Amino acid sequence: MSAKKTRSPLQNIVRVTDDLKRQFEDLLNDTLKKDSSEPSVRKDFYQRSVHLKSLVDTNRETLQNLKKADEPAPVGNYDQRKEDEDRRLIQLSQKLQNLAKALSRGDGDLKEASEDEEESEGEEEDEDNDHEEDEEDVEEEEDEEEEGLDLTAKEFITLGDFQAQQKDDLTFKKGEVLQILNKKPDGWWVAQNSKGIRGLVPKTYLQVYSGDNHSPDPNEGESEEGEEEAAEEATDSKNRPETDTTSQLSASKRTQEMSATDALTTMGTIPAGFRSSTLAQLLEQGDQYRSSRYLQPELTASQLAFKDLSWDLERGGIQPIPTRVSLVLTLWSCKMIPLPGASIQILSRHVRYCLFDGTKVLSNIHTVRATWLPKNSRTWTFSPRVTGILPSILDGDCFVRSASQFLEIGILFEIGVTYIRNSTGERGELSCGWTFLKLFDVSGIPIPSKTYELTLNGGNPYEQGVEVDPSISRRANSGVFNQMMTHRRQPRLLVKLRSVNRRRREMLSLLPETLVGSMCQVPLLVFYRQILGDVLLKERVNMQNIDLICNPLLATFPRLMEQPDIMDALRSGWAEKLNSLKRSEKGDPEFLKSTFIQVYHDTAYPLLQSTFLQEPRWADDETDAARWKAIADFLKQNREKDGALHYLLSPDCLHKPFDMSEITYDFLDASRTSVITA
Repeated sequence: MSAKKTRSPLQNIVRVTDDLKRQFEDLLNDTLKKDSSEPSVRKDFYQRSVHLKSLVDTNRETLQNLKKADEPAPVGNYDQRKEDEDRRLIQLSQKLQNLAKALSRGDGDLKEASEDEEESEGEEEDEDNDHEEDEEDVEEEEDEEEEGLDLTAKEFITLGDFQAQQKDDLTFKKGEVLQILNKKPDGWWVAQNSKGIRGLVPKTYLQVYSGDNHSPDPNEGESEEGEEEAAEEATDSKNRPETDTTSQLSASKRTQEMSATDALTTMGTIPAGFRSSTLAQLLEQGDQYRSSRYLQPELTASQLAFKDLSWDLERGGIQPIPTRVSLVLTLWSCKMIPLPGASIQILSRHVRYCLFDGTKVLSNIHTVRATWLPKNSRTWTFSPRVTGILPSILDGDCFVRSASQFLEIGILFEIGVTYIRNSTGERGELSCGWTFLKLFDVSGIPIPSKTYELTLNGGNPYEQGVEVDPSISRRANSGVFNQMMTHRRQPRLLVKLRSVNRRRREMLSLLPETLVGSMCQVPLLVFYRQILGDVLLKERVNMQNIDLICNPLLATFPRLMEQPDIMDALRSGWAEKLNSLKRSEKGDPEFLKSTFIQVYHDTAYPLLQSTFLQEPRWADDETDAARWKAIADFLKQNREKDGALHYLLSPDCLHKPFDMSEITYDFLDASRTSVITA
């Protein structure tokens, strides 16, 4: 048999009551054995009875403050058990009060109190025995669930539809009656439907069935209230009206993610406020919210001109574009992030952020991975000190640009983890909380540049009033100091808005109107935009010409936005080349652009077409390490051979089959169409 579980709050109250009752019986026996007529003895007994009564009353007050949500696991007939315990405490308090009165008046009353106690002792013993038997039954049930033992089949009614996600799962519809054969401790119970088919079902979708009809039994339902609420929440989320952004999510995908998250919540693996990641799901739905799409030029509503790309004759380059939002922010740290249970392994800790107006996502979604130390795993940090170039995926210095005129515009941050479930190997992504930083006040004035400590909310960005970990508030006591300590235990994100200097402002103004990303990539993005302007605005025969353009850089550069390690290879190659240039060469814009194109052809372009580089996979350390090693070896050979030509012409090197898309840029296909916004 496994060790007993830690006793629940209600069980602790019961044990305290039992101990107080034994102390009362000892006190009563002492009063009968000793001469209570002696004033000093009687005074001592009186003080003991008064003190014991205060302990009983304190225990009763604690009992009254208990809630079903405080229990770590569902308790059958919770309200009835709590009421029985309250009755025991009332009776014990009354007996102590009678004893104290008797001690203050004299022997006769004391003897009468003793006789009253003896008369009720038999009834109380029977009641206590029944109570102890009930408690033992609860403990036995908990032990059986913990060990996964078969239980007597019991009927449950389903509260919503469930589609099997694994081969051992059982699909069911709302309102079906299932026989539960085995209540497994991970929250997935073995059930059998009316056709005799067996499988695993999530207990959060179940409620005790009365047997009379297809309505849940109101009395038994109370003992399953926590499970019912979780199931109702899951059902309501499917029936909730979809917004412009959430309509992009696949219904089947949401159901799958919801079921996986509900299972982890039921097992106690994750806090109740964790959800499947909203922004991660949006990134999986095509390229609508990917950086590569927002990097492309934007057409006007008529599609006859470029909205965010125009030529400046005086400068001889693209026209800078001032925007309403153009700022730099630094992700400092995440603090007090709850730890998931041991049944899942964390593959990545990260922050995803985008522009948001409370309803719609207004930009691409950018991701920054976090680092952490085992000795302080609740704190995540960004931009660690590393030798050489910092990987852009770890860079907490970010930029935000937008021309949107929405008054409610702000930055949505979602703190998340990518995990793998140890028992099944299933991968998923969880939101550990989200927060929203509004960029303008009610008067339309930008918020000041300073450090903001943002408390994280639980649920998803369309839910309000959900805590990441409700147990933190439940454990809080009254008092200003305790409230302050409770606030400090809440998960939070620290970000700093920085003022933009002239040089940074000029660089950011050459980027698209709407884009968020890493500051370390800005110089490369500016080169791309300048080359884009040269090709589309200066070198085209006329503005009506829509022929395909032969330009490998324009055709492939946006793909680097989804493969940051290749972008870092380009950054590294460009930094080395820049250090080798003369001062006069660095001051020549046309020379810099042509040199950048050459560096791109020697680094990023061959890597994108290589066969020795594994396909990227998010949060896979083995794949990341293999890619980094291959990229490092490739760059080393380039330095030794003075370029990538040897690699491209070597008979020992294999390449992907040639495709015209590698060198052909179709700006009509790549461009975005402007949408008129408020």
